[in-house]
Amino acid sequence: LLTKRKGTNTMDFQFFTQDLGIDLGTANVLIYADGQGVVIREPSVVAVDKNSGKILQVGAAARNMLGRTPGNVVAMRPLKDGVVCDHELTVKMLQTMFRSITKSTIFSPKPRVVISVPSGITEVEERTVINAAAEAGARRVYLIEEPLAAALGAGLDLNSPTGHMVVDIGAGTTDIAVLSMNGVATSSSLKVAGDAFDEAIARYVRRKHGVIIGQTTAEDVKIQIGSVYPRNDDPTMVIKGRDSKNGIPRELMLSSSEICEVLNRMGRQIADEVISVLEDTSPELVGDIAHTGIVLTGGGSQIYGMDMLLTERTGVRCTLADDAASCVVYGCGKSLAWINTMTEGPINVAKKRLLSSRVR
Repeated sequence: LLTKRKGTNTMDFQFFTQDLGIDLGTANVLIYADGQGVVIREPSVVAVDKNSGKILQVGAAARNMLGRTPGNVVAMRPLKDGVVCDHELTVKMLQTMFRSITKSTIFSPKPRVVISVPSGITEVEERTVINAAAEAGARRVYLIEEPLAAALGAGLDLNSPTGHMVVDIGAGTTDIAVLSMNGVATSSSLKVAGDAFDEAIARYVRRKHGVIIGQTTAEDVKIQIGSVYPRNDDPTMVIKGRDSKNGIPRELMLSSSEICEVLNRMGRQIADEVISVLEDTSPELVGDIAHTGIVLTGGGSQIYGMDMLLTERTGVRCTLADDAASCVVYGCGKSLAWINTMTEGPINVAKKRLLSSRVR
């Protein structure tokens, strides 16, 4: 059962080890187990008893507690803008998820994990992610850029020198990248994504209608009638909230057209960043993208009209990937095939990009 790696003196339990690919997102955590597929798909929310520090719920059950907990219980997201903002809660959340996947025996070593990170992540933020995964029970931790993972998950052929463009819109960040030869040629990360859409809707409803709504209600509005491009129809939705003047419950009907006015501005911000990345890309790769088009991935990309808005603003055909919300985790899963050749620790994306720009 023990196999010795060529050229080293270390031995590994090849038959018992389990490799995991993790999309550690601001809103959701998805985990891909080698040979099994996606085994965890849960909101990245943790409910904790403040007095004892005990974890009460993780995932969907904890998400249902947001805004509904008593004083001694806090339900919160331990990640913000795609990076760890509460180290301890992130560790506890991952520990709980790891335990539900792996069967711990004397013959089973800790899992090796590949975790996706935003393009604009700093080395300090990278180390925070690595330390959290290691403390949660990972034996070795490898990082992969989210746009690269998204492209792999979307089924793009990255082996050739042909250029491809991916726009991955998550909850905390929008990652935009031009990819070629299994690498990132140009990229950018923008903190305008799904959560920013939700916050804009909540602000609008309070300012325009004098009704205070929670994050969950704002997200429901975004999913059901939200759009960044005018629709032919104009669906409506009835929501409930608290009157900002007297505090009593109040119902309100919202239309898709008024929500479009709120979200279109942020959609145009994403489009402007896509254009900026294209301007920094070599003419040859831009020519390829004009032919291959732009691929949209991530849960936030599924909002109505995002593909049409980008097509209109850039002049390049834009398509939504199949199962867009899962592309990153499937890409992490595919990367497990070459985990033995990957480099452990920080990939230090920012530093590599700076060095490459100096070389050019």
